[in-house]
Order: sequence, then C-alpha cells, then structure tokens
Amino acid sequence: MKLHPVILSGGSGTRLWPLSRAALPKQLLPLASTRTMLQDTVLRLHGLAEVQPPLIVCNNEHRFLIAEQMREIQVTPQGIYLEPMGRNTAPAAAVAALVLSRQEADAVMLLLPADHLIADVPAFHAAIGEGVKAVAKGRLVTFGIVPDSPHTGYGYIQQGKGLKGTRARQVARFVEKPNRKTAEQFLAGGDYFWNSGMFLFSARQFLDELAGLRPDILAACERALDSGAHDLDFCRLDRDAFESCPSDSIDYAVMERTRDAAVVPADIGWNDIGAWSALWDVAEKDTNGNAVRGDVYLDGVSDSYVRAESRMVAAIGVRDLLVVETADAVLVADKARAQDVKKVVDHLKANGRSEHEFHTRVYRPWGWYEGIDAGERFQVKRIMVKPGAKLSLQKHHHRAEHWVVVSGTARVTCDGEELLLAENQSTYIPLGTTHRLENPGKIPLHMIEVQSGSYLGEDDIVRFEDLYRRD
Repeated sequence: MKLHPVILSGGSGTRLWPLSRAALPKQLLPLASTRTMLQDTVLRLHGLAEVQPPLIVCNNEHRFLIAEQMREIQVTPQGIYLEPMGRNTAPAAAVAALVLSRQEADAVMLLLPADHLIADVPAFHAAIGEGVKAVAKGRLVTFGIVPDSPHTGYGYIQQGKGLKGTRARQVARFVEKPNRKTAEQFLAGGDYFWNSGMFLFSARQFLDELAGLRPDILAACERALDSGAHDLDFCRLDRDAFESCPSDSIDYAVMERTRDAAVVPADIGWNDIGAWSALWDVAEKDTNGNAVRGDVYLDGVSDSYVRAESRMVAAIGVRDLLVVETADAVLVADKARAQDVKKVVDHLKANGRSEHEFHTRVYRPWGWYEGIDAGERFQVKRIMVKPGAKLSLQKHHHRAEHWVVVSGTARVTCDGEELLLAENQSTYIPLGTTHRLENPGKIPLHMIEVQSGSYLGEDDIVRFEDLYRRD
C-alpha cells in the first residue's frame, strides 16, 4: 500500500512573534533544530514503507521559500498546491484527496501539519503502521497523543472499543479544549488523548465522507482545482472558486461526524510548538533551567527562554521569562502568559504596522533584501541575488536608485543598455527608467542599494517581465 504524505503548511504562528511572521511563519524557521520545521516534517518520513514524495498545500505567498527549502534537503515534492487564502484544513485536505484519487484509485494519504515537533521518530513510524492497518479496515484515522499533563490548550479524543488486529481504537467522542478541572479528570481516567491534528485515510473514502457531510466544501474544491493553473513548479488553485469555499477543519467537517473514525494512541514526544513556552519545554536547558540561543549573557537567571537573533542579549536576576530578540523587535513576557503574544500581533495589525508581517530581511525568489537605514526621502538596503537569478524588468514612478556592488558580479539593464559591474563598481538608475538586475556569476551577488524619492514603498513597482510570474 503506497503512502502519500500531505504536508499542510498554511499557518502563521502568531504566538511565536517576533520570530514567526506572516511572510516567514514558524514552519519555515529553524526553531527546534538546524533545519526548519517543514524540513524536519518531511525528513522524518524517511524509512516508512512505501512512502511517496510529499504533496504540499501551502499559502501562495510562501511558494518560493517552500520550494527552496525542499531543494535544500534534496526532496522533489509530487506537487505544491497554492491556496490564494486560508480556508482551514478540510478544504486543503479535499484538494489533496482529489489530486491523489485521480492519480491512484486506492491512494492512502497521511496528513501532517508542517509545524509539529516529534522527538521519537521510530514510535511515530510504528503508530503510522498501526494506522495503515485500520485504514485497510475502512477507518479514517487520527492520532491521539498520550497526555502527560492536564493541558487546556488542546482538544481531546476519548477512545472506544479496540479494533481487531491493530492498536487503533474506535473514537468514542471528540472534546473541545477543556477547563483545568476537566482536563485533570481526563488525565486521571486514562482513556483520553490529545488531538494531534494528524490524520491517515483513503483519499477516496475521505472524499466520499465529504460528499455526504460537506458537499459544499467538496464542490468548491473541485472547481478550484479544475479551474486552477500550473505555474512553474506549482499549481495555483482558482481564486474565485477557493474563496467561495467554506472554512472548516477536518475534525468538524468529517471526523466528528463520521461513523468510521478511529484513533491510534501515539506516545511519540509530540509538541505542536504553539507558543514560546513550548519551545522552552522541549529545549536543552542549563543547570538553572534556562534555554538559550544566540549571543546571550545570563546572571542569576532561572527557568527562562532567552533567544538572540541579531545582537547580544543580557538578563540579570530574573526568572520564568521569555526574551526573544530580532533585528527590529524584542519580546519580554512572563512564561505563564506565552499565549498572550498573539495580542501583540493584533495590536500591530490594528495600528497598520508591518512588524507582524515582515522581518527587516525579506525573502524573494531571487534572493533577499534587508533594510539598513531609512529617513525622509531615502532608504538604504542590502541586496543578495542568488547565482543565475534575476529581478523583474521594472520601473518606479517615485524613486531613483544607486547600486554599489560589494561582492560578485551584477548585470544591469537600463533602458535597453547592458553593463557588467564588479566589486566596488556602481551605477545610477534614474526615476522612471526601465531596469533589471541579475547575477550572471556562480557566487551570490551582494549589493548596497540607496533609494531616494518622494515615495519609497515596495508597491511602487511596475513589472514588465518576471521570471517568477509575479503580479
């Protein structure tokens, strides 16, 4: 039986601000290892029997980052399907099920969020093996995490009767996030699991259930897929059709209503890294209970998580704190209030600020740019262009640009004329000039860009030609 992993990568991870942001969410960051959470999610599938290349469903804005991260770990997905907007997990699963069922009549899909941590990979593989047995018996499987505390941030699953020939059990009921007293009762009873949000089922059976329970979701997803378009290595779902799709989770749409739900107990060292306190939970700690990353100095600090991304951070005489530093923002919070970080993001959105969306370094398919300085009518950026990459052929209505090559080679097109620039050479792009920058070399091109003009926003750009087919 072939196993088709479906990786869901649509979340924004607002409770992990200021590191996780809309343009670079937690699943695309190296939070718990040297690889990103997406990369770890894909790599931990190695060794499973009959496992196929992953199918990824993600936000359209993250497509180039995801493709690049897959190339870094030498994995070629069987498809990357782009959601024009978020519609929760049921539509994402429906799109994947439609794709797989059209390719293979008896396809079995393993749905995994891209932002989970699993410490015990052999136990994870064993749980999947038990789930495959249940799928062969006509069950739609979810994985129930064996709880080790009365956690109130997760939904719960109550197990029912066992299924012959497998460790899977029938699902007695799903329970919303409980209060503390109820969670303690669940833990003491021993027949409840945390709802992991991971699923395993036949693609065809899932679609049949959806047709009976949520035909509106299925119909909208069929239209979005059938009217979609292939673009480079991606498949863009049709915007109008997908926008019309109701937003719902797999749990609400199918699993809580089907008669065929089963749960596999999974004691796998699972964590959904839903807040900074969760990262403290799983991180290695010093003798004082501190988890540290980056250039950090501590004196008299205990039971804290301190992370420095761009400069030194010093903490003295504090305990139970979360301290996270980035180039443009610093978070200091009581560890017990880690869930409240989302309020900061809400505040930033309400006040029209950008720190919830972008870091100072912004990634593009051709490389990245990073703000260095800005003032009235000017701003300065560092630019890195990958070997062989090129920016769009473009012009600006409100700004002129000076480019200085720091290292590498730049090919500059300016009103149809080309010139090559080497290290320490520069050029000027007048306002309104049609221009393009590319790296013809074999090493990254690093540049300094000085912009000047009446308006310096990123939306002052008219593209005439773009290798990456952006608007």
